[in-house]
Amino acid sequence: MRLFSVRLIVSLIIGITLVSLLSSYYEVLGEKRALRRDLERRSDVLGESLVSNVERSWERDSGRDLQRIVQRFGNREHLIGIAVYDLTSKLVAATPDLANKLGAPPALLSQAINKDESANAFVRMGQTQVEMYALPVHRDDKVVGGLVIVHDASYIREQNMKTWRESFLRVLLQVLVISVITLLIVRWSIAGPIARAAQWMRALRMGRLSLPQEIPDLDVFRPLAREVKTFAKSLSQARSAAETEARLRDAGESLWTPERLAIHIQGRLDEGKLIVVSNREPYMHVRNGKTIECIVPASGLVTALEPILRACSGTWVAHGSGDGDQETVDRYGHLRVPPEDPNYTLRRVWLTKEEEQGYYYGFANEGLWPLCHIAHTRPIFRASDWQNYFDANQKFADAVVEEIADSLRPVILVQDYHFALLPRLIKMQRPDARVAIFWHIPWPNSEAFAICPWRRELLEGLLGADLIGFHIQSHCNNFLETVDRTLESRIDWEHFSASRLDHHTMVRPFPISVDLVNGQPESVSDSSYTDRSALLKSQGIESTFLGVGVDRIDYTKGILERFLAIERFLEKWPVYRGQFTFVQIGAPSRTHIKRYHDFLGEVELEAERINWRFQTGKWKPILFLKRQHSHEEITKYYRAADICLVISLHDGMNFVAKGFVVARSDEGGVLVLSQFTGAARELRDALLVNPYDIDETADALRRALEMEPEEKELRMQRMRRTVKENNVYRWAANLVAELCELRLDESEVTQEKVRSIASAS
Repeated sequence: MRLFSVRLIVSLIIGITLVSLLSSYYEVLGEKRALRRDLERRSDVLGESLVSNVERSWERDSGRDLQRIVQRFGNREHLIGIAVYDLTSKLVAATPDLANKLGAPPALLSQAINKDESANAFVRMGQTQVEMYALPVHRDDKVVGGLVIVHDASYIREQNMKTWRESFLRVLLQVLVISVITLLIVRWSIAGPIARAAQWMRALRMGRLSLPQEIPDLDVFRPLAREVKTFAKSLSQARSAAETEARLRDAGESLWTPERLAIHIQGRLDEGKLIVVSNREPYMHVRNGKTIECIVPASGLVTALEPILRACSGTWVAHGSGDGDQETVDRYGHLRVPPEDPNYTLRRVWLTKEEEQGYYYGFANEGLWPLCHIAHTRPIFRASDWQNYFDANQKFADAVVEEIADSLRPVILVQDYHFALLPRLIKMQRPDARVAIFWHIPWPNSEAFAICPWRRELLEGLLGADLIGFHIQSHCNNFLETVDRTLESRIDWEHFSASRLDHHTMVRPFPISVDLVNGQPESVSDSSYTDRSALLKSQGIESTFLGVGVDRIDYTKGILERFLAIERFLEKWPVYRGQFTFVQIGAPSRTHIKRYHDFLGEVELEAERINWRFQTGKWKPILFLKRQHSHEEITKYYRAADICLVISLHDGMNFVAKGFVVARSDEGGVLVLSQFTGAARELRDALLVNPYDIDETADALRRALEMEPEEKELRMQRMRRTVKENNVYRWAANLVAELCELRLDESEVTQEKVRSIASAS
């Protein structure tokens, strides 16, 4: 730092000196020109006054008068002398000693007489710099002689030297002042923050500090600050992973971590490539005015899969839906993510608006979504939507095949109901690929699925996979029963598999989860727990107890049912009026679809009706926050709530329930959970309810609020242990391990036979 300061000071001294001297040079030059112009102007004024008197005396042929005139005007400031010559350059009159100094008539005189106009020049006369001015003398409009005026110009040089001396002193003073200021700036704004950052990193390295801590101020080095923060986070995560591993070994436990998952998958990929396919992309670029911002879309699927890609690298193939997505990728549609610490590749697939409308909003969400959820909403199937669904699946298949072109025996994890056709389409081109599809939503019974006009095509597409995963065993049972009743196939109920056209597909339950360790809030100190009063006060509400629900605005989530349960709760136990507020965080979803648009209006009206009935002063029973919320914002409500209410009418798993458990590192709060969610099979210490039974849910609310702290703590401890042991890394490890251990029948099948299978399908 000392060498840096010396270099900076020397550079500043040289730079400031050069700039100041250059500025002084132009200043002196300008002053010199101004003084010369002033002297020329004085000569011109004196000449005009003098020549008229000389011409009058010339007419009288009075040499004595001319001498008197010259002497009378010869006492001006800086004037050396005046001389009058005739046409023959003979001296007629002059001030004392000027004739001797001039010697021969100056050449300037001949120029003025010959051209009949004034002339001036700066010349040296002996050792003196002078300004000489000559002008013609007329008689009867004829030039009869000339007048020469000589001024001393040496004072101009003296004035310039004085200016140079003052500039030098000014530059010296500036250099001294700026050097001192620079040293102070370096010390306070550069050396100080760097020293504090070094101490901070030393403390972090030595384990005296745990993230997250406020990073030292490095605003002047923002790129460095970002890298330091990323480095510190990586170091903290590595230390945490090492400490966790050490504790597990000491306790004889076996917890799945990102590091363990990376080693596990790398050992089973057998030099193959890991590809994840989903409709939702993990990072989206959207326009904000003239700039493009990177955002993380709110999605349970993204929450689950992001840690896997971070841990194992590979490629994530997804629909590029952001209006700035195409401007941030290379010509192959690739982008390295996450932005702050790139460690895997995002491949974006482009769909037209018509394809997106038909494939995503149409067939997937107006057809398959209500078909698979028992929420009493009629599915809508259109031939045009089906065609767009097929075309979109084909586009994704082509993209995946491009990504695995240079990889042998790649592992492909297809996600969710958007890509039922994708496994078969991939296998048609790459029979050696190991393909699994995880179905994140429920699978209905065979009678319900029979509603779909393209049920055979969907099942054929799914059976192209080597492994199909569901959240729970009952969904596996429903799927195999549907295949058995729809297609000519062989079902092995003992091993839960289906064989169709010489291809063997395993069907397994893999309850998906979240990352408890890395999913913790940024600060876990006691002082960081959100004060619920302050949180509610920020919304203009005063209340003693707080309940929270976090959902997409979807008719399967039981939002209307929970509002009715809250109304019934306040009817049965009026003592909680004015004391209990329920915050419903609702992210508008799929509003292009009429059913969702109408449902959003129903939710708003129901909240307003109940509030109108019970609201008093600064209290109201339901606070409906209708917008997207960040993970950090949601976590504040999770950690402040007495109750988290998750009463989906039908759900594959439900990440909100597990997210609430993850957030409660204080081991407080109560989870009220629908028995129709996949999470209910794992989180048995939640208060399980039938969401259609309004009184049962209302009773559960009262029980949760009046539960003893010891019971709350015990229940939360057991649920956190379950989520910790069955985290997302274990889910991914089981899924990949099961897939990689299967014997791929397609590897023994010729390309022609694969094509015949596809055509037969």
